[in-house]
Amino acid sequence: MHRREFTVAVLAITALQGAHAAGVLTEGDAAAGVRAALERGANAAVALLGRSDGFLGNALVRIGLPGHLQDAAKLMRTLGQGKKVDELVTGMNRAAEMAVPKAQPLLVNAVKGISVEDAVKLVRGSSTSVTAFFADKTRTPLSGLFLPDVTRATDKLELARRYNAVAGKSVGLGLVKPEDASIQKYVTRRALDGLFLMIGEEEKKIRSNPLQTGSDLLKKVFGR
Repeated sequence: MHRREFTVAVLAITALQGAHAAGVLTEGDAAAGVRAALERGANAAVALLGRSDGFLGNALVRIGLPGHLQDAAKLMRTLGQGKKVDELVTGMNRAAEMAVPKAQPLLVNAVKGISVEDAVKLVRGSSTSVTAFFADKTRTPLSGLFLPDVTRATDKLELARRYNAVAGKSVGLGLVKPEDASIQKYVTRRALDGLFLMIGEEEKKIRSNPLQTGSDLLKKVFGR
């Protein structure tokens, strides 16, 4: 190697070493940070939602009646059938609480496959860009995981069966959205909405105050 080329190489290596020592963010750091952020968010969201009253007792994610059923529910209450309405609301939320823990392994596995290029973009993105990225990648398979549990939990509710019978016909008339054609699909969708909302809230906390996480990696990646 010529002297000049050798000198340039040494300077380049020295510069890289100095950047690393100064805490410059690498692509590897970004990927590891995104993985850690999503895992932390998923763990926090599942712990919060996947328990009794995780949905029912949380105004941010509590699953209310489908729009098509709300007016009917008001009439039922005036006719002394409020208990059936309450049973349905409680049953829907309990179904979501039971299904949510199944999300954790799938989310953790999904984050392992992220590319360094995507990771760098997400680190530089919005306050919930990590959450949005993985919501897009995992919503469909998570729906498939949630639906059987939600179905088992709501099948025994009389009002759910009555809603399904009416909503199925109303879809063709444009009165009900296809995704709300059954209580099971409605609850599954709302459970996922709630899950990603709470993961997003955790991501916001990490980004706004990474020092508070107690993680050197998260402080390095998001504390810039």
